[in-house]
Amino acid sequence: MHSLWHVTQHNTENVPTDGPLLLAGNHTGFLDGPLIAGVAPRPVHFLVKKEMFVGPLGPILLALGQIPVDRDHPDRAAIQSALATLRSGGVLGVFPEGTRTTGEFESVHNGLAYFALATGAPILPVACLGTATNGKTVGSLPTPRTHLDLVYGTPVTLAELTQGSEGLGRRQKIAAISEDLRVRLAAHVQYAKQLTGRDN
Repeated sequence: MHSLWHVTQHNTENVPTDGPLLLAGNHTGFLDGPLIAGVAPRPVHFLVKKEMFVGPLGPILLALGQIPVDRDHPDRAAIQSALATLRSGGVLGVFPEGTRTTGEFESVHNGLAYFALATGAPILPVACLGTATNGKTVGSLPTPRTHLDLVYGTPVTLAELTQGSEGLGRRQKIAAISEDLRVRLAAHVQYAKQLTGRDN
C-alpha cells in the first residue's frame, strides 16, 4: 500500500494492542478493505463477498485470513468464522453500511451490533478518506501516489452501547445499538474530515 499510495494513519494509539476488536469502517471505494487490512497496526479479518474468492484471488484472500460471506442469503458459516475470530482475540473488520456508499453512515445493518453483543468486543471506528469518488464502485481505485488517510476513532465498549436498553428484547436491543452506532460512526467521519481537511 505504501509503495503505491501516500498513506497517513491518524490516532493509531487508539487501536488496542490486544484482545477482540470490531473495526468499523465507512466504505466509498474498492480499496477500503485492502487498505485497512494492509496498513492497520494489527491483522484484520474482513467479511468479504464470496464473489471475490473466485479465481486466483481466492487463495490469496483465504491465506490472509479473510472470510467469504454470501450477501444474498443468511450465511451461518461466515457468522461462525467471524465469531471465532473475535473469541480468539482477533480483529474483525466490518463495513456496517453493507456496500459501497457515500460513506456518511445514513444507514447501517445490524451485523455490527450483533457481533458486539455476542462477544463483548469493543468497536473502533475508522474513516477511510481519499479512496474513491463518493458512491463510485467499478474502476474507482485512486491513481498511484494519491494521498490517502485512515483516521481511527475511540473504542466504544458494549457497556456504553447497552446503557439504557436493559429492558429491551434482543431484537430491540440490537436495533437500538445499531442506531447508536450509526450516529457515532457518522460523527467520526465528520471528525476525520475536519482533522484532515478533506471532503471525501
